[in-house]
Amino acid sequence: MRLLFAAGLMAFAAACSPAAPAGPTAEDVAAESQKLTAYLNAEFEEELAMNPMMLTSMGRKELYGQLGDFSEGDAEKQLVWRRESVAGMKAQIDPAKLDDDAKTSWAIWELELARAETRRQWQRHDYIFGFGGPHTGIPNFLITYHKVDEPADVDAYVARIAKLGPALDQYVERTKLAVADGIRTPKFGYERTATEAKNVITGAPFGPGDDSPLFADFKTKIGALKTAGKATPEQEKAWLDAAAAALTGQVKPAYERLIAWLESDMGQAPSGKVGALMLPKGADWYNVVLELQTTTKMTADEIHELGLSEVARIHAEIDKIREAVAFNGDKRAFFDFMRTDKQFYLPNTDEGRAKYLATAQGYLDAMYKRLPDYFGRLPKAPLVVKRVEAFREQPGGAAHYYGPTPDGKQPGIFYAHLIDMSAVSLWALESLAYHEGVPGHHMQIAIQNELTDIPVFRTQYGYGAFAEGWGLYAEDLGRTMGGFTDPYNDFGRLSSELWRAVRLVLDTGLHAKGWTEDEAVAWAMANSARPESSIKSEVKRFLLNPAQATTYKIGMIAIQKLRDEARAELGDKFDWKAFHDTVITGGSLPLPVLETRVRTWIAKVKAG
Repeated sequence: MRLLFAAGLMAFAAACSPAAPAGPTAEDVAAESQKLTAYLNAEFEEELAMNPMMLTSMGRKELYGQLGDFSEGDAEKQLVWRRESVAGMKAQIDPAKLDDDAKTSWAIWELELARAETRRQWQRHDYIFGFGGPHTGIPNFLITYHKVDEPADVDAYVARIAKLGPALDQYVERTKLAVADGIRTPKFGYERTATEAKNVITGAPFGPGDDSPLFADFKTKIGALKTAGKATPEQEKAWLDAAAAALTGQVKPAYERLIAWLESDMGQAPSGKVGALMLPKGADWYNVVLELQTTTKMTADEIHELGLSEVARIHAEIDKIREAVAFNGDKRAFFDFMRTDKQFYLPNTDEGRAKYLATAQGYLDAMYKRLPDYFGRLPKAPLVVKRVEAFREQPGGAAHYYGPTPDGKQPGIFYAHLIDMSAVSLWALESLAYHEGVPGHHMQIAIQNELTDIPVFRTQYGYGAFAEGWGLYAEDLGRTMGGFTDPYNDFGRLSSELWRAVRLVLDTGLHAKGWTEDEAVAWAMANSARPESSIKSEVKRFLLNPAQATTYKIGMIAIQKLRDEARAELGDKFDWKAFHDTVITGGSLPLPVLETRVRTWIAKVKAG
């Protein structure tokens, strides 16, 4: 009786209380979400107007003759714009009326302001020249993304060549500002940049020899235009003269100024112990850049310990491979065998390089046939495998991927450094093909570029922990999908994962624990099978780009944990295609945002 009476009182009270305000209707949510998308698309167009090279990378030809403003003043201008953009979003949009995906867009746009504010505080700590600087980055951008379909495109190319010199000068001025703050690239970065800069301005029209990289590309593109009947021989000659004048008149002097400054300042560049701890407020900077790169709050100590733990775990897996192939020796001897035995390397000849590229293509062709079993959405853009251009090729340099344009006219490119064939093993190639190609970077980035149901900025923004984490996740997924039937290639898969675990140890060792370059190389030699020349190249890369090397393993583990969580929660309802589409059809995401997206999907599947 008492319980029934109490229940009756509660019901009466509820009936007499003012009605709770109704939540937004489905129509309200749809309208407000569409309003946010329209707002963000308009804002992103404003951002693109300040970044002509991003427009070109998207396959668009507005501002086609421009490169952009690369000064600190322009960086400040874009930060002010982003502050105003986020303030406008908050003033015009009601976040309580957004659907789940619109909430994701809101969160990323807001997060990008916070990240931009942080970068502005530490902007001079980034090494502009050293690893993939603008001295090679802008020429490679023009070669890869500036398409010539009409005569006007040639005029735009000439205009951009002329603007390369002033752009380089702006970057040099920013580097000098950093030097004034006590921040210098390690000496080997100076040396590398000087060599690469000289490569860009070697050959015609700068001097005798073969055509220089930009001039050769320019000739090829206008030659194709003439063949298509869109240019006369007289136009071709005029364009060649204009390009030669821009290269010799603007580009060469700017590169010579860069080289002269590098050589004059090189004596003051640090060597030996050159990690982040040697920079002003270096420990603070490293913590900041770890968060920017990983999109997590993990500390350097936590990452270092994770690396040591993962190295030990993967070593145990490698021991199983060593026993399976009946190798007579311990793990250290097995590493030396895999690192040096000639059966695992192709000759350092054009024939060897051609076979390497063909072998990579073979792995990709086989994997393409398996994709429909694990992915609902497939990329439309083609994928090609290429050797890195000679002017920026490095012995032991890391393979990498260039994304396609959204229209698919520019394919995705899997680039390999093949100047030193002793640094690129065959046993590593299968996992590398899956990482850079499919189901790795090409699968994720090409699909991201092709998305049409999210704000456009989400098809172009990227987060290293997501993208590199997906690439490494894809290597392991390749085994699930039927790859790695050769035990030595399966060692390559484990070796690749091991190297990413080693990177956690090396990066934090170099930048948080005071390791020298030689100490890092020695530790890596003892704990991996990677060729020595490749290890040395990689360690230099880590020193020039702090924390980037930590993104692979941290991102992979995050995606694997979400997959395992989904399988445990959903049981028979778990579907590989649905899981993978959930991960990669939202664009590149910060890891916390990815967690929310996947868990929302899990809840919806469970609810039926």
